[in-house]
Amino acid sequence: MESSSESAEQAGSTVGGEEPVAGPVPVVAVPAVPAASVSAPASLSPSRASDFMQCPLLYRFRVIDRLPEKPSEAATRGTLVHAVLERLFDAPAAERTAPRAKSLIPGQWDRLRESRPEVVELFSDDPEGQRLARWLGEAEQLVERWFTLEDPTRLEPAERELFVEAELESGLRLRGIIDRVDVAPTGDVRIVDYKTGKAPRPEYAEGALFQMKFYALVVWRLKNVVPRRLQLVYLGSGDVLTYDPVLADLERVERKLLALWEAIRLATESGDWRPRPTKLCGWCDHQARCPEFGGTPPPYPLPVRAAESAVVEQGRMGPD
Repeated sequence: MESSSESAEQAGSTVGGEEPVAGPVPVVAVPAVPAASVSAPASLSPSRASDFMQCPLLYRFRVIDRLPEKPSEAATRGTLVHAVLERLFDAPAAERTAPRAKSLIPGQWDRLRESRPEVVELFSDDPEGQRLARWLGEAEQLVERWFTLEDPTRLEPAERELFVEAELESGLRLRGIIDRVDVAPTGDVRIVDYKTGKAPRPEYAEGALFQMKFYALVVWRLKNVVPRRLQLVYLGSGDVLTYDPVLADLERVERKLLALWEAIRLATESGDWRPRPTKLCGWCDHQARCPEFGGTPPPYPLPVRAAESAVVEQGRMGPD
């Protein structure tokens, strides 16, 4: 499970499409200081890859500066629902009912607060608990809707919340967490991901599938098996998006990720992390530090190489 904010998910991101990594935006000047070369990141997850394609400066804030971000109700609700759907499969098939799933919500919410105390602040201004009750009710609705899309009494997942990692010949490690892996008696593999937002518009479908193709690539590199189906289950709108990949799809994704890795390496060495304004900026926690909103990024914590010119050419994350 690699999720960003619910609002961004509903807005529809093009990060998985064939657009430039960064558009023609002003260069953010970064003073160069004598230093040794800075290594490229050793690994990529779908979320971090999407961060860089959405906005290189956002990637820097999250990966290099590690700036804190406030928890959101939408993202936290998504985490809670994912936990409930994972735990439901602990029960025998006949007992995987909607009432049982909803009964798991209070306990999983308690566990989430214990493991991530920062989520408690979401309802710190709700002394009567009315907003919390409404929020938990929305989580119940999402869980109930899942039963209209899939029948858990007929499913026996091979894996749940599966951490996967594969190293490419280039040395780049790809890693992530897959919500569910189903394996048919024929050996066919289906990768399933739950989304608590709404399904994207058709023009954004490719971006939505980027994460799933990423996982399919990792599975192929690990098992030498191309998954038969990729399935996105949108609980917010009650839609199921499926895609049957072929080897050529995974080879294109691998080339895309290698080009992305090179772009991140160059940005790491030069310290040139350009903001890329989009409608997703409205959900960003870092506007106060973003030059697009009159802010100033914190001092770059890594040594940088002196750039040969004032403009750094931007690469493309195209199909080849």
